[in-house]
This record gives sequence, C-alpha cells and structure tokens, in this order.
Amino acid sequence: MKRLYGGIEAGGTKFVCMVATDPAHIVEEKRFPTTRPDETIRQANLFFSPYAGRGELAAVGIASFGPLDLNPASLKYGYITSTPKPDWNYVDLHGQVARALDLPTAFDTDVNAAAFGEHYWTAGNNPLDPFVYMTVGTGIGVGVLANGRPMHGLVHTEAGHFSIPHDWQKDPFPGICPYHGDCLEGLASGPAINRRWRQNAELLPDAHPAWDLEEEYIALALMNLIYAYSPQKIVLGGGVSQHVGLHEAVRRKVQQGLNGYIQSPVLLNAIDEYIVPPSLGNRSGVLGAIAMAIDLVKK
Repeated sequence: MKRLYGGIEAGGTKFVCMVATDPAHIVEEKRFPTTRPDETIRQANLFFSPYAGRGELAAVGIASFGPLDLNPASLKYGYITSTPKPDWNYVDLHGQVARALDLPTAFDTDVNAAAFGEHYWTAGNNPLDPFVYMTVGTGIGVGVLANGRPMHGLVHTEAGHFSIPHDWQKDPFPGICPYHGDCLEGLASGPAINRRWRQNAELLPDAHPAWDLEEEYIALALMNLIYAYSPQKIVLGGGVSQHVGLHEAVRRKVQQGLNGYIQSPVLLNAIDEYIVPPSLGNRSGVLGAIAMAIDLVKK
C-alpha cells in the first residue's frame, strides 16, 4: 500500500486539508472557513483522524499564515505569533495537530510551503535555485528557496511588508496594515483594494485605475526581490494575481523599472518564462505541505 501524507494550508480566510501521495493522486480534500482557533484546528484534526487511526498517514505538513516561530529550539516553536488576525495570536498550531494525530509534523509559512511545493513537484531534473514565490491575496507573502530549502533566519522572510515608494498624490490611501500602515501588504493586498475602492478586486472592471496601481506596487516588490535574491524564477500567485492581464503588465513594469541594470538574458528576452503563475494553481500551498511531509520522513 502506498503511504499517504496529510497537508494543511492554514490561511487567514480558509483552511485546506488534503490527503494525497502526490498532485496526481489526491485521496480527499476539504476546505472550511478559518474561525476560532479551537474549532478550526479541531475540524482539521477530525479530517485526518480516520487516516491516522488506520495507520495510513506517514506524516503531516502544515503551511500556515504568520508570523510563525520556526526555531526548533524555541519554547514557542510551531506557534503563530504576532498575527493581526483576531484570536490567533500565540496559538500552538503545530503542537495541537502533532499531539492530536501523533504523527511527524512539518511546519512552515504558507508561502515557503508554496515555494517548496512548486519546486518539489515541478522542477524535476532542472532545479531552479534561488526560487521565489509571491502571493497577493488576503495578505501578501513571499517564500524564498535557497539551496533547495525554505529560507529562515531570525524568523522567516517578511517581504510582504516591504516599504515601497508611495506617491501620496497619486494614491492618498493610508494603507491598512496595523503595524506599518502603507507597507506593500497595507497598500496592495485584497483587503487594501477593497477598503480603498469600496469594492472587492474581482468585481473591479479591467479599465479601473485600481489595476494600474496594483501592477505598479507588485512590480516594485518584485524588483526588490530580484535585487536582493537574484532568483532564477518568480512564481506570482494568489487571488488578486488572477486578474486577466496582470502578469503581463507586471512583467512589463518590472523590465521598465530595472531599466537594463540586471544584465540577464532571461530578464531581457524571456521574462514571460521568468515571472509566471503557479503551475499547481490554487493548490500550491497545500501540495507544498504534502511535499514538506514527504521530505520530513525521508530525511
């Protein structure tokens, strides 16, 4: 019998739980709203319990919104820490899942997991390293893979909170980030679009000025990621990024902004293959969690 693995994508809006062996062999998947920590985590554990009870699950991976404590030596390892999401501050997500299921449990940020999943399942014999995954949706997050592993450090990358140029005449919106106001997430996340224009992003017409502004902010962030990490590929995902034409506009603005400074043939002549949507679609996070679970028990 093939070993099964569990994956949890713990998002600020919804949880996605999956049992699978790989992207082509998904046994079961369930999505439910992120409510209070106790009831949400209980629902996730109940989903996996039958598989764990029958000894079918080898391990579980958790890909979570953050910030997170990823230091295994820390007393708060596995906790969601100073999140702005109500009720979720200092919740022991990893511990509650690992104890309930009594299984090896991998833990990382949702975007690190998505980066790892895109790399693990799609790179094949042509690994791309460093590798960056950026999601623009309910929040903005960036996962960075270096030497085949998600990048950690003091905590983990928080490029979603980049300070970026803010033209107050062009965009007088003060931003919504409770920590920084007009950081990248405060200006360009889905909730920021909603607050600024009083309408959800998916309802805004193509010609709405929101999109030019959004493309500019995303391009500025990607330029900084290129300068900082020199990635071999950037995957741009998340609900906001699915707007028709956004990837093309962002690529164009990135090229204009770099202005030929980074002398790479990829950036100059093949940017369509450099800044790309997720190959795993909207399952990058949960399939990344599955990949983390497999990697954990194969180490």
